[in-house]
Amino acid sequence: MNQLIECVPNFSEGQNIEVINQIADAIKSVEGVKLINIDPGKNTNRTVFTFLGEPEKVCEAAFRAVKKASEVIDMRKHKGEHPRFGSTDVLPLIPIAGISMEETIEYALKLAKRIGNELGIPIYCYEFAASEEKRRNLASCRAGEYEGLPQKLANPEWKPDFGPAEFNQTVARTGAIALSARNFLIAYNVNLNITSAQLANIIASEVREKGIIVRDGDPLTGKPIKDNHSKTIYEPGLLKCVKGIGWFIEEYGIAQLSYNITDIAKSSMHQVFEASCERAIAHGVRVTGSELIGLVPLQPMLDAGRYFLAKQNLSTEISEEAILATAIKSMGLDELAPFDPKKRIIEYLIK
Repeated sequence: MNQLIECVPNFSEGQNIEVINQIADAIKSVEGVKLINIDPGKNTNRTVFTFLGEPEKVCEAAFRAVKKASEVIDMRKHKGEHPRFGSTDVLPLIPIAGISMEETIEYALKLAKRIGNELGIPIYCYEFAASEEKRRNLASCRAGEYEGLPQKLANPEWKPDFGPAEFNQTVARTGAIALSARNFLIAYNVNLNITSAQLANIIASEVREKGIIVRDGDPLTGKPIKDNHSKTIYEPGLLKCVKGIGWFIEEYGIAQLSYNITDIAKSSMHQVFEASCERAIAHGVRVTGSELIGLVPLQPMLDAGRYFLAKQNLSTEISEEAILATAIKSMGLDELAPFDPKKRIIEYLIK
């Protein structure tokens, strides 16, 4: 079996289609790499690309995409709802077939070194490629976002793994990149019938693993309670391996719960959906549907379809197509835009 990896870079541009197309062209310029999805977000001002291929070719395409993004995106002018600190904000490599995580890490570090040396962009390696434990978490690497980069780069404890440790003219334009080798991640948003980002964040916090800040008095506005080491205390959330925040999406006129499911063996899409419904109802809010960002493996969708069929006391001994249709309708994955399994499920795209 040929080695196959996936790259899912997030670029800090979701509105200018010309810029997005230039980055896409850079990826497509590498023969043997298949660009299978482009998912722009207007309010997040961020676009998620997904492409597949043999490791060397994927790394070359990733390098060309980063180079193009550094030329056409100026972080000094960027605004968006999503946390970010670079024109290429995150750049993960994901083993798909015929390759181990250890081998994928080697490719990630080689790519990080090349970007840092040739393009002069600071690189922070996270997840499995992290150089130390505190850098494993993406949120830690990106803390302070673009606006906090001058201070971060000046802090010896946060010296980049590769690239310059100074906020020079190049870095002022490009920002930094979080680069990793990681397992497959599902980016999944749940839609609410409200516009309050604050309340959405409370609900997402109750679901995510990290949990919700414990406050003195009002759970929304009360002063955060700290422990003896001056660290904010959190009450753990419902689901393991789930990260989440709440935000308002002007484009749709609704608030969303925005999740990253980092281990689908420990928390499934349908568990996240059901937990979100449960906590929303507790706050007098209703879930109206959901949204998948990028792609998804087949198995989580089949698991969701079978879960909802069983919940409805219906037979699960039906066609794969019908099971997927149940998953889509039960989680409202087609509420904001059509959901075509042939364009969103990895196994269908690499046949």
